[in-house]
Amino acid sequence: MITIVAKFIVDKTQVSTFMKLIDGLVEASRAEEGNIEYVLHKKVDDPLTFCLIEKWKDQAAISYHNNTPHFTSTVPKIGELGEVSIDVYELV
Repeated sequence: MITIVAKFIVDKTQVSTFMKLIDGLVEASRAEEGNIEYVLHKKVDDPLTFCLIEKWKDQAAISYHNNTPHFTSTVPKIGELGEVSIDVYELV
């Protein structure tokens, strides 16, 4: 299993746009074969910081996901709304 932790610090004027985009991405990604979990969190003490926890069966599932229309059309738009950092982990 591979876990991706995507952290977003969203510009305060772009939160509603971010939520609209991320909601669509979450819904479509959860329906993918190979997806185990795809959950958005908001930092308790900072309403502009979000963390998306993604759990995938394997690298093939991630590769498929990264080439889906909902990913390729949405992720670049999300990247324009603030800062993004991505960390990838594997189960040990």
